[in-house]
Amino acid sequence: MEIYCGIDWAEDHHDVALVDRDGKLLGRRRISDDAAGLAALPGLLAEYGDTPEDPVPVAIETPRGLLTACLRAAGRPVYPVNPMAVARYRDRHSVAGKKSDHGDSVVLAGVLRTDLGMHRPLPADSELAQAIAVLARAQQDAVWDRTQAHNKLRSHLREYYPGFLAAFADARGGIMRPGARAILAAAPTPAGAAQLTVPQLRALLRKAGRRNRIDADAAGLHEVFRAPQMRQPPLVEDAMGRQALALLRQLDAACAAAADLEQAVTESFNLHPDAGIITSFPGLGALTGARVLAEIGDGRSRFSDAQRPQGLRRRRPHHPRLRQNQIRHPPQSQEQPAQRRRLQLGVLRADRLTRRPRPLRPPQRHRRPARRRPAQPLRPPPRLPPPLPDHRPALRRGHRLPRRHQENLPGSLTT
Repeated sequence: MEIYCGIDWAEDHHDVALVDRDGKLLGRRRISDDAAGLAALPGLLAEYGDTPEDPVPVAIETPRGLLTACLRAAGRPVYPVNPMAVARYRDRHSVAGKKSDHGDSVVLAGVLRTDLGMHRPLPADSELAQAIAVLARAQQDAVWDRTQAHNKLRSHLREYYPGFLAAFADARGGIMRPGARAILAAAPTPAGAAQLTVPQLRALLRKAGRRNRIDADAAGLHEVFRAPQMRQPPLVEDAMGRQALALLRQLDAACAAAADLEQAVTESFNLHPDAGIITSFPGLGALTGARVLAEIGDGRSRFSDAQRPQGLRRRRPHHPRLRQNQIRHPPQSQEQPAQRRRLQLGVLRADRLTRRPRPLRPPQRHRRPARRRPAQPLRPPPRLPPPLPDHRPALRRGHRLPRRHQENLPGSLTT
């Protein structure tokens, strides 16, 4: 007997529904979000034929959380379904738009009953791979938060402190460098930066961890800070300096979090047995390799073949417009991480690496056909006066011909 289970999760309780292959509701129950509620779930499933050899598949709207982790640890196939897809399936049962927890659990069970082959269960990754996935995604989120904090601080400094941005414009990392953040913390306003001496700047750079070119950089910063620049009124400048310090604390926290998570990701990834294989690919180091492992997992039975792994490499039509639209708006799926992570790793464009390499050619611009202009009317040739007849007698001295006949006469006769 084929049984399908759907769970509509919430913060304090979960609704469970069981249906057979004909869509008949066999049973339902509301369990609490604690150990007692989780212990009641296997008993409910066992009443309808759940066995370790043939476990009942479970559909849920989230791939993470304690409930999902416990279901995966028990060896039960878990199918995370996108909430947007569940909303479309809900329209099959009712067109009134009515929504309830029990109704959603029945809809989730019906998703597996009708379209089990269209959804993929969570991979059977090892515990170490799951830990690497958590750390790698957290580090990537920390990098995005660091970039956002940097952009906020830079936009704020442009409004009252352009000299500070000019001082670190050519430095790698810009104002995210430890030396730049240490100087900004000591002098958050242009007036305070102009009062800094070269020894003070040298001490701040050493405190931030600089070891090379300290004297030259301190002298250059001292010259830039004392150069004339546009400034706000004094009270407004002090207020904006206080705001800059608040934004600087956020940037410091984001930089520290990204650095700590990067170290944790590297240490965990080096413990994985597949680390050497992944880093052997060109362009993949410890950090990027950990991100790749987080997206593909280490389950040996996850992909049926190497030609077309499901969910990572999709064949796209060759029409340029359709391909462009599909790259800009990739299909979303709740059972996998955000598409933004895979796009940053280039996984969705992996099919381009398998093609036969072609020689590099300069880009050729498509020339437009020459525009045919309408035929212009031809100008008639200049009209010349008729020549003098040969039988005309010689002209007498002093006789003057008309002007139009003087051009055709020899020079001796025109004098």
